[in-house]
Formats: sequence, structure tokens, C-alpha cells
Amino acid sequence: MQGKRIAIIGSGHSGLCMAIRLKRAGIDSFTIFEKATALGGTWRENTYPGAACDSPSLIYCYSFEQKTDWSKKWSGQNEILGYQQHCADKYGLNSHFRFNTEIASAQFHQETGEWFLTTVSGEEIVVDILISAVGQLSTPAIPDIPGLEDFQGPSWHTARWNHDFDLTGKKVAMIGSAATAVQATPQLAKKVAQLHVFQRSPNWIVKQGNRPFKPWETWALKHVPLAARLCRYFIMSKSEFFLRGINKQKQWLVKLASAGVLGRIKEEVKDENLQKAFVPEFVIGAKRVLVFDNYYTSFNRDNVNLVCDGIERVKENSILTEAGEEIEVDAIVLSTGFNTNQFLVPMEITGLNGLTLDAEWNAGAHAYKGITVADFPNFFMMYGPNTNLGHLSIIYMIECQANYILDGIKTLSKRNEKSLNLKREVMADYNEKLQQQLGTMAWSTVDHSWYMTKDRKIVNNYPGSSPEYWWATRRFDEGSYQAV
Repeated sequence: MQGKRIAIIGSGHSGLCMAIRLKRAGIDSFTIFEKATALGGTWRENTYPGAACDSPSLIYCYSFEQKTDWSKKWSGQNEILGYQQHCADKYGLNSHFRFNTEIASAQFHQETGEWFLTTVSGEEIVVDILISAVGQLSTPAIPDIPGLEDFQGPSWHTARWNHDFDLTGKKVAMIGSAATAVQATPQLAKKVAQLHVFQRSPNWIVKQGNRPFKPWETWALKHVPLAARLCRYFIMSKSEFFLRGINKQKQWLVKLASAGVLGRIKEEVKDENLQKAFVPEFVIGAKRVLVFDNYYTSFNRDNVNLVCDGIERVKENSILTEAGEEIEVDAIVLSTGFNTNQFLVPMEITGLNGLTLDAEWNAGAHAYKGITVADFPNFFMMYGPNTNLGHLSIIYMIECQANYILDGIKTLSKRNEKSLNLKREVMADYNEKLQQQLGTMAWSTVDHSWYMTKDRKIVNNYPGSSPEYWWATRRFDEGSYQAV
């Protein structure tokens, strides 16, 4: 098994988890390719003010490396990045990293059963097994707004935060009002002279209840046997019951959750017109449910303005709305999310008979269990198509995928095969049933969201429960694969 050369692309939670599982299995013949100068993925890239995770801290860590000394119930970017480095140090991963190495393309050679990788600098690397761990939140989505390139002031995406420009006392436009904006708005509001938040459509935002862990809680989590595991189990069970129930459109849960948010808006927002502007037109759960405490109250400040009109164009020093209002700004912050549906872009992956992943996914990304694709032998994905969750920490899914992939690598060696290829009929049957399930979920009730393509095919989310996914990935089902 040591003879198999393994490439892991990406050093976020997925890549680190896969590398640790390989290490613990006694496999050292792997390299983690990272385009940046340091590990971290999403948590290295997103350093905007207020950047934090919307999953509780106790479940936003590996089950085999439970962190018990989180500072808050929902932790910030810097602390999560520190946890990732801790894991790399503890499990001896640092010698496996190749930083500043971006993979531009990968091509499978059937004759040898090898993957030929090409970096952006032109270097060629040959491996036996290719694992993509680039995730779904790696490529910022830059909106096509007329005149944006003509703006004379600085503008940047939240995932590429400009720390050199001091926003103190400035007039700032925040374009977008979803997950990132919800976290950044309260922080910017304390600093800028005027903050204009451009909202295309409001989101459902449930109360977080974030606070620091009390000293006795931290002590108990560390010293009381099973305390951390029991807390983890309780959080996951509650999320599984409540938010998954909403996504499956259990009416009494939908009404209860909706009433809670509507009551909160009325309680926290003073202006009645603003109250109406914050009420979504879609059912709760249809798009990502946001979790945060201080967003609504930020709009009670005199220096925070909600703009619900669309943007006509950006001018040299201002933004012109479709209603004809011209708003002067010194800087523009794009809180417009990521290109989540394209997955491995801009890499070009070529499998059997010259088939590219782009061509395979022409009608929308798909895979078997979100991990393998027919005609792409010895190629595995982590956090691939239809593995995102609307109710739980993605780390749970990542661990399930790492387990499946590791078992697949062991199977390849056990069978002494050069490569194994997923049967196309297996993938087709899996995705047919998957899309049928997705059609029953709240996500299918809207015309657009980051969960779906322009043709309304849901390519990001998993419709089953987390235990169902664990069961499906508990072992590598080698009968679904054939030798090439």
C-alpha cells in the first residue's frame, strides 16, 4: 500500500482529514498540494471582520481530535485556523505539504493507471491516486455589475479582504446580505461613517446565542469522561431533528421556526418599514438558514442603511440604484459568496477516452455518494456534489468521505489492480434516486439559490440524514467498481 502515490489537492478541513486518516493507517506516500503559502482553505482565505463558523464549536472539529478548549460556543476564524495547524503538527503532516503549487490540470493514462498532474508553472507530477479536497467555497463569485471596473475607490471580495485600507470614518457599500454580510455588518458598523448594505432578498436568520464558554464548562469538557462526546451528540441530534425537519417541510416545525424569526425581527428592529424589508418571501429552509445574533440590531444605528433597490450601475465615486438614487461611497465590499456549483474549477480533469469533468457535468455536477465519478478511475472527491448539509457541520460528512476513500485505497491494493472505475449504471441509479429525494425538500421550492444550477438542478445538498450518509459510506462497496 505504501507504493501507491497519492495526491491530495487542498489543505482545508477535507485535505487535512484525509491526510490524517492515511497517516493513521500507516500510509505515508501522499503529498498535499496547496496553491497558497499556508494551510487552511476557507479559514485561511476569509479574514473579514467578524469571520466565524455558523456550526457550534464542539461539532466543528474532528471526532478523533475533539477540541475542548474553544473560547466561544461559535468560534472565530483565527481560532479555527489555529486548530487546523494543531492537527497538522500533531499528526506529522507538515513534511507532506507542497505550498505555492497550484494544480492546473490532471489527465488519467489508462495504459499505466496513473494520473498526470500539471501545475500552473508547467511542472508535471505523476501519481496513482488523485483526491480533490478543494471544497465548495474556494472560488469567490464576482458579480457582473455595470461600471464596477470604473469605480475609483478600492473594492474587494470578502474572501480577499483588503487589510491595508482603513475603513474608519469611510462611506462603505456592502453588496450582498447573506452569511458573510451578516457577520461583517455589525463589525463594520462600529467603524465606518456610513454603511450601505445592498440586499437583493432577505434571509431567515435564527438567533445564535453565542457566548464565551464558562471556566467550569471548559474544565468539565476536558476532565469529565464522555462530557465532550455527549455534548457533541446532543448538538448533532438537536440539529438533525429541528433543521432537517424544516428542510423536509414538517409544517409544525416550519411554523414554529418562522414565528421565532418573525418575532425576533419585530423585537430587535425599531423601524416598521425595515421590519417588513427583513421578512423573506420564501419558506424557511428553502435557502441557507443563517445563524447570528447582532445583525438586525445593527440597523438601528444611524450610520447603517439598508438598500433594497437593485443596482443600476457603479459610477466613479458612487452607486446608482434602479430607483434613481445615487449613493456616494469611498469603498465597495463584495459579499457575494462563491461559485459553489462548479466545484473543481478552474482545474481541468480528464478521465477515460478524453472525457473531461466539465463535459460530464455539462448539465450539472453529479457523483456517486459525492465521492467518485464514472470514467474517472482512482479519482476521489471530498465535499463533492450533493454532500453539503443544511443542518449540520460539514466535518461529519468529511470524516465519512475520508473513511470511504481510505477503504477504497486499501481495496485497490488488496485486489492488486492498477485502477478501479465506478460503473456508470451505479452512478446513474444513485443520482436518479437522489434527485427524487431532493424534490421533496424545501430547497426545491425556490427558483434560485446557491444550492442549484440555473436549470434548478440541486447539486450541492444531500437530502438524507447524517446517519444515512454514514451508513452509505461505512465501507467501500467494491461491487460498484470494475478494473480498468
